[in-house]
Amino acid sequence: MSNVRQLPQNFFWGNSVSSMQTEGAWDKGGKGKSVYDIRNATVNSSDWKVAIDEYHRYEEDLDLLKGMNMNMCRIQISWSRIVPDGDGEFNEEGISFYDNLINAMISRNITPMICLYHFDMPLALAEKENGFMSRHTVDAFVRFSKKIIEHFADRVKYWIIFNEHNLYFTDEVFNISGYLKGSKSLNDMYRIFHHTMLAHARIDEFIHKNFDTLKVGGMLAYTPIYPETPKPIDVYCARKIDEFLNNNLIEAYINGMYSSEVLQFIKNKKIDFDFQTGDFDTLNKMKADFLSFSYYRSSVLNADKIPNNVAPNRFLNYSFEDNRFLEKTEWGWNIDPLGFRNIITNLYNRYHVPVFPIENGIGIRENWNGKDMIHDDQRISYHREHIKAMKDAIFLDGAKVLGYLGWGLIDIPSSHGDIEKRYGAVYVNRSNHDLKDLRRIPKKSYYWFKSILEKNGDEL
Repeated sequence: MSNVRQLPQNFFWGNSVSSMQTEGAWDKGGKGKSVYDIRNATVNSSDWKVAIDEYHRYEEDLDLLKGMNMNMCRIQISWSRIVPDGDGEFNEEGISFYDNLINAMISRNITPMICLYHFDMPLALAEKENGFMSRHTVDAFVRFSKKIIEHFADRVKYWIIFNEHNLYFTDEVFNISGYLKGSKSLNDMYRIFHHTMLAHARIDEFIHKNFDTLKVGGMLAYTPIYPETPKPIDVYCARKIDEFLNNNLIEAYINGMYSSEVLQFIKNKKIDFDFQTGDFDTLNKMKADFLSFSYYRSSVLNADKIPNNVAPNRFLNYSFEDNRFLEKTEWGWNIDPLGFRNIITNLYNRYHVPVFPIENGIGIRENWNGKDMIHDDQRISYHREHIKAMKDAIFLDGAKVLGYLGWGLIDIPSSHGDIEKRYGAVYVNRSNHDLKDLRRIPKKSYYWFKSILEKNGDEL
């Protein structure tokens, strides 16, 4: 066998973003309000009204991505820009914006990938239906999604339905699903999760039934959990988390059925997750063409910290420990390239479906002095080691991988609105509370990406 570690020429290198973290223009082009548009700035976060003004600057930013030799860009279509009230008339001006954006990608030989939902529920549906607590919201989302898929199917091959779908099986669900009222109970968590899985299944079926060339994948926020010690309880709880937060979804994406362990837990705890006749038939029609995930870090679990009778979905609310063997960021996130390799290899070994990491990166606090280049050597090291780990998964472990997408490679506010936690190879000149001039300034890592990707990552 050859020892040459050359990736195929059609390997995808690119950038992932969400509309709420990039577009701004919250009241332009006929857009309706989303739940993010009414969130105010805090001491450590910005509001969402401008973001990085991608709505007006996408041509410049696509030129920057092309300049890094990237050939894919994953974006989100904002539901409230297309259907201002969530379930009413379609906004043709919003559709036209995404026509122009996607056509601009294609003209630069950048392959588009579309994500249909990235946390920003139309405000009207949040207020009327409490977001995905309601099956009406599921119907409205499926209707919106079918419109987008039909419109862009001639130009967009790769589709993600829900960003980081396993977060809807944790307490984060109450921040990302349009949930505005309620007790944040386990019943509500399981109900919302089930509704989003039904929505995924219906859209998955629609794509496969009507479009032979389109590819749809399920997506997780994948954080491997290591037991702190060899104590059986630590190992047991780490395994339990993996089953509930990861395997449960992947089994549904691939085999159309929730984990038997999760179903038994629902039965034992008498959880009301709004299961109705026909729901399992809907789930059974799922068929993932690839498995995608975000990866930033690994974590360590100490089971002694978990109170009695806590659902596995909530173990991580209590159990985190520092990993003394790994470097970590200012925000306490471990840097663990080997964890990245393990995920890729394990997913492919278990399911034999192509794997696609579509978010990876490191948040760093940076300031630009107005003239000198930002030397983000830690970011270069992070991406270098993670790309090398991915290549090990491919060439040493035999995994099939479609590509590698960094997260927010042009600075954007984090998911909690903090622009000071920067992931980009391009600096955007703004702070949380001062928009400044929003100028784009390539960092040292920009030129590193440019050099590495010119040769398709072969020299790593």
